[in-house]
Amino acid sequence: MEITATEIAFLALLLFIGLLVYLKVPAAIMGALDSKSQAVAKELHDARKLREEAEALLAEYEAKRVAAEAEAKAIIDSAKEQAALVAEETRASMTAAIKRREQQAEDRIAQAEARAAAEVRAAASDAALAAAEKLIRERLSDKVQSALVAEGVAEIGRKFG
Repeated sequence: MEITATEIAFLALLLFIGLLVYLKVPAAIMGALDSKSQAVAKELHDARKLREEAEALLAEYEAKRVAAEAEAKAIIDSAKEQAALVAEETRASMTAAIKRREQQAEDRIAQAEARAAAEVRAAASDAALAAAEKLIRERLSDKVQSALVAEGVAEIGRKFG
C-alpha cells in the first residue's frame, strides 16, 4: 500500500491539530479571546459610565447657566427699576430746587420793589418837605413865624403842663 501525498498532508494536518489540542492552544486562544472580550466589555462599561457622568455634568451646567441667566435678568430688571427711581427722585429734587430758586428770586424782587418804593416815598417826602419849607419861608414873615412859634410853645405847655 502506497501512501499518497494527499494522505501524508492529511495525516500531517491531523497530527498538527492533535498537537494543538494536546498543547491546549485552542483553550489559550479562547482564553485570550475571552480576556480581550472582557477588556472590550469593561471599556464599553467605562465609556457608558463616562458618558452618563458627562451627561449629568452637562445637565448640571445647563441648569446653572439657566439659573445664572435668570439671576442676571433679575439683576438687570432691578437695576432698571432703581435707575428709574433715582431719575424720578432727581427730577423731583431738581423741580423743588427750581421752585425754591424761583421763590427766592421773587422774594428778592419784592424786597427790591419795596425798597425802591420806600426810597421813592422818602425822596418824595424829602422833596415835599423842602418845597413846603421853601414856600413857608417865602410866604411867612418874621412876625407870623414868631406868632406860630409862640402858639406851638403854648400848645406844648397845655399838653405837657
